[in-house]
Amino acid sequence: MIKKYSDITHIFNEHMKGGDGTVELIPSVVKGEYESNANVIARLILKPGCSLGMHEHFGEEEIITILRGRADYNDNGEKAILEAGDIGICKNGGRHSIANASAQKDLELMAVIIQV
Repeated sequence: MIKKYSDITHIFNEHMKGGDGTVELIPSVVKGEYESNANVIARLILKPGCSLGMHEHFGEEEIITILRGRADYNDNGEKAILEAGDIGICKNGGRHSIANASAQKDLELMAVIIQV
């Protein structure tokens, strides 16, 4: 299977997980296009001032890779700045949030959520 970027439907989530602003979600695949136990494989773009609120993962874990920009990342209460190439891992039962740390540039990340 091949998917062209121009054929992918972008999803715009306002106040995603209770966060600020609108997050642009660009799914790499959607249910029915693959056979793995992944719930989400997508690229997310957060404009300045945008965030994903604190949320928990139950029965799944999430791996976030920063592609571009700087992120304020909260991993179960431990706060850090993540930059391109850095990875945040939220295990089953964990809580995390992420916000664009820049006032001028977009934050772009790849998110993979896998059932456990």
